[in-house]
Amino acid sequence: MFFYIKLLKFGGIKFKGKPRYIGYNVIFDDFNLIEFGDRVVISDDCHFLTHDYSITTVLIYKKYNVVNDLAINRGICVGNNVFIGKKSIIMPNSIIGNNIIIGAGSIVRGYLEDGFIYSGNPAIKVKSLDSQYEKWLPLLESDFIRIDK
Repeated sequence: MFFYIKLLKFGGIKFKGKPRYIGYNVIFDDFNLIEFGDRVVISDDCHFLTHDYSITTVLIYKKYNVVNDLAINRGICVGNNVFIGKKSIIMPNSIIGNNIIIGAGSIVRGYLEDGFIYSGNPAIKVKSLDSQYEKWLPLLESDFIRIDK
């Protein structure tokens, strides 16, 4: 809860609900361009990038007279009940739907459809949450489960 209060003091980030957890060393590029739904978990060392300066490189390549660096700024929207694994990077103009797991170290770009697990660089759809539920259901009665309150 400490991180939630700290972020709200900076203003800009739009929380449509209450985040479940925001880890250490999470970087938010432009608070005004980021929106979160309810029950979002953001693991340590994640980056939310809302800018892209590579347009300057392209313009110079095409012989434009570029005096200052230019950036394309686009927002990020994260839905409800989303888990973002450690060291993931969320790129500009990404829309992460509801009920999604993003594997550690993933690079997210574009739209992620509701109800799936995504992983990799670039993040791709790995499996549905329904199939993962079937896999994990037997573990609920095992010694592998830890309950954090």
